[in-house]
Amino acid sequence: MMGKLKEKVLSPEIETAANPPRETAEPVGFDERILRTLHAASEKKAVDLTVLDLRSIASFTDFFVLATGGNKRQVQAIADEVVEQLKRSGTRAARVEGYQNAEWVLVDYGDFIVHVLDQKARRFYDLERLWREAKRLDISAEQLESQISGFKSQNENPSPKSEIVDL
Repeated sequence: MMGKLKEKVLSPEIETAANPPRETAEPVGFDERILRTLHAASEKKAVDLTVLDLRSIASFTDFFVLATGGNKRQVQAIADEVVEQLKRSGTRAARVEGYQNAEWVLVDYGDFIVHVLDQKARRFYDLERLWREAKRLDISAEQLESQISGFKSQNENPSPKSEIVDL
């Protein structure tokens, strides 16, 4: 009897509403700048790379790119790499906030905002929960690597190597 009651209470519709499925999708439709951002964060070993699509629920930006660093130095290194790689491709940040404290660094590019948080801040502020109506895309390293292979060579500016000659 109790089993039947649970089945009725937890119908598929209720189960889906209570536990919405998390989307893990190929970041194919993303702007190249977002792919560069994800690549830059990945190069500095950021974890929990997530993109929130806010286009249908917010007017101030289109996307949040979330990344987590293990400590203050890594958070700063991730933010530095994002800013540097996007600057090389011709995109400058409108502003950077929170860099000195490095608990939560926000890099604003207008139509997308990069949030680099340490692990404690990521759990505490829980932007995914706060913006739960946004379409959420968790990006795996394999998906990211397959998407960036096309422009990876363009992103790296090879420096001339000096040759050492034995006399």
